[in-house]
Order: sequence, then structure tokens, then C-alpha cells
Amino acid sequence: MPATMMTDMRARGRLAPGLHRDGKVTGLWLNVRTGGGKSWILRYTPPDAEVRATGLSAGRRKLRAMGLGLFPAVSVAMARERAEEARRLLAEGLDPLDERRRLREENRMAAMRATTFAAAASAYLAAKVEADEGGFRNPKHRQQWRNTLETYAVPLIGLIDVADVNTDHVLQVLLQETSAGPETGQFWTLKTETASRVRGRIEKVLAWAAFRGLRPKGDNPARWRGHLEHALVAPATLRRTENHAAMPYAEIPGFMANLRKRRGVAPHALEFAVLTAARSGEVRNAVWDEIDMEERVWTIPADRMKAGRQHEVPLSDAALAILAGLPRIEGNGHVFAGSARAGRLSENALLNVLKRMGLGHLTQHGFRSTFRDWAGETTSHPREVMEHALAHGLKDRTEAAYQRGTLFPKRRVLMAEWSDYCCSGGRPP
Repeated sequence: MPATMMTDMRARGRLAPGLHRDGKVTGLWLNVRTGGGKSWILRYTPPDAEVRATGLSAGRRKLRAMGLGLFPAVSVAMARERAEEARRLLAEGLDPLDERRRLREENRMAAMRATTFAAAASAYLAAKVEADEGGFRNPKHRQQWRNTLETYAVPLIGLIDVADVNTDHVLQVLLQETSAGPETGQFWTLKTETASRVRGRIEKVLAWAAFRGLRPKGDNPARWRGHLEHALVAPATLRRTENHAAMPYAEIPGFMANLRKRRGVAPHALEFAVLTAARSGEVRNAVWDEIDMEERVWTIPADRMKAGRQHEVPLSDAALAILAGLPRIEGNGHVFAGSARAGRLSENALLNVLKRMGLGHLTQHGFRSTFRDWAGETTSHPREVMEHALAHGLKDRTEAAYQRGTLFPKRRVLMAEWSDYCCSGGRPP
């Protein structure tokens, strides 16, 4: 009897401890541990090359097990993709576990050859991506890491030997002159949030370089406590936040009425993003399997959320109307389908809609701030309901410890009211 096909829903459910076959890719199993943790493994027979080396017959060779990541961070589709890649290596006579070790060793040797700060930063990022570690699973997070260092650190200290980077070099980066719109000033005071992140990223690169033997071990010149805190004003004291340009909520009804007059996938995606208070990437990467029209909910998996937690978005009548009017394209599971090559909308698609409307000074992300301002100033909904609607974690740890639910029923009411407000300047067709 064929194995039951594995799905994300089945994998999330209660499964007995042990191995559960995928049912689609040969050798792919979901390992459910007694404590409840779940991970993917690929069981395979070593290739013929190993038979010749060991003299073992195919029947006497032992199966090998290769870890493919934890569920739900690695979805069923991702696990199958990794398993298929490993099977392609097997078909070429290569052992995927040996190939993984070889690549890690190549990365290590490449890092040892890195001498400049720029090269060390690139090797550090490559090592984190290869190890599939934490936030580095998110392509946008990786790109932000690379972009901030290339913009603010590499032009000043990129060519310096990573072993020679000192406190003066770090301060040179953090106190450089920069601009934000019409304002100019020091990076640390004008763009405090970004500067603080750059400092932390420099600290991590230098710590990694010391661990790899690329610089002397000891005090890190980019560390904050007991060091740079004596040279720079604390970020909390500056109280400067780089907010995304946002539209005043009083202008939303008129804006939405004008937006609905535009045809095309990108305007629909922008309208849907505003109604759901979702991030651009969450909308552009949405697939139909995440949408439950009957239950009126959009479930965004953890691996596509900034906080790394699954997020359920209640769908209002207006949001459902947008979805109902979208075409389903064979072979493309994206809700807002883009070009045939990419399958989904480009990263700047929603921003381009705003530019064509003469609102290039705004950002799509700013509409989340607009929603938060509207909810805080014109409704009586509790703050935690608003924060959950934005998929924000509560900053107060004590409060967060007691508030572990998602407040979904209350959020459904809030998002329905927001939708009614957005549509008050002209109802959707």
C-alpha cells in the first residue's frame, strides 16, 4: 500500500514518535522525536563508488541518514527540494553527506584566505547561510546584512586587513557623515537604528574572524558594553527611529478609492497589503495553499515571517473580494502572479504602483504605520490586539509571558473595521 502523502498540515498535526514516510520522494522521512520536535532526514544507500572502495555488496551496505532541517522552519516542499538535490548527487555517483562536508571545508579554507574586512564579512555570511542558521534562512535578512555593510562599512574599512581593524576604524564607520532626505549629520545620530545594527554586525564579523584565527583573540573593538558606550551616546537616549514614510490615515479612504481604479496584479496586491496590514514580501510571496476562503483566513508559514512564527491573518470582505477576482494560473501557485520567469511580483512592484500614482515619497511598509496610527487613535481596541495584527512581539517580557495566544477573534473584528474605514471613500466593485 502506498504511503500517505505528507503535507504541511499533516506534519503539523499529532504524529506518533518515530519515522513517517513522505510518500513522494524516495527515502525522505519526517522524524518525530519523543519530546515533540520534528526534523527531516533522507535515508539513502551510498553510491557505487563506496562499494568499490569498501568491497561491500549492495545488500550489505548500511543506509546513511542525512539531516535536511527542522520542521516547520523547513516545509514539506523545501524538504523535498533538498532531498531531490541530494538524489541528483547520488545519480552522479556522489555521496551527498560527503559533498556537504567538502563544501564546508571549502568555505573554511576560503575564510582562511580572507584577509580584508570585506572578504571576512562575505565569508562569515556564506558560513551562516551554509549552516542554515537562524535569521540567515531569510533571503531578505541576508540581503540587509550585506547591503548595510557594503554601504556603510566596506567603503571605509573594507580593504583593511581584518586583523588590524581597531576601535578608531569602527568609530570612523559609525561617525561618518551621511544624509537622510534634506538632513545631513553623523551616521550614529542621524540613522541611529541602522548604525546600531551596523555596529553589531561588525562585532559579529570580527568575533568570527578571531574564532577562525584571522585576527588576535581578545577584546572586540566593536563591542558596546564597557567599550563603545564610553564614546557614543546610547541609542535609547537619542530616541531617533528611521520610520518608513507613511500616509496620514485621514487620506486612506481617498487613496484606496483611487487605487481601485487601477488595473493589474500589482495594484491589487498593494490594496490587499493595505487591507491586511501585511509586509510587502508576505504579500508578494503568498501562495494559494495559504488561503482558506471558507474560513476567511490567510496562514503565513513561519519561514516567511520576520519573527519566525506562523501568522494567521483574518480576511475581511474586501480582502476576499480581491482574491475572488484574481486569476488562477496553471503551474504558478502565487496569489499575485508576476512574470513567467519569476512567478511572482518583483520586489519593487508595489513601490512602482505608488510612484505611478505620484506618491513615490511613500513606502508600502508605511501603510502598516498608518494602520497602527488609525487603530491607536480612533478605536478602543487593546494595544496587544493591534500588535498581534502586525505580527509584532510584545516588548514587555512579563506581558508577553502571559499573552501567548494570537487574539484571532478580536483581530478579526479589528481588521473588519479597518477594511470598512479603507473602503469608506468608495466601495470595491
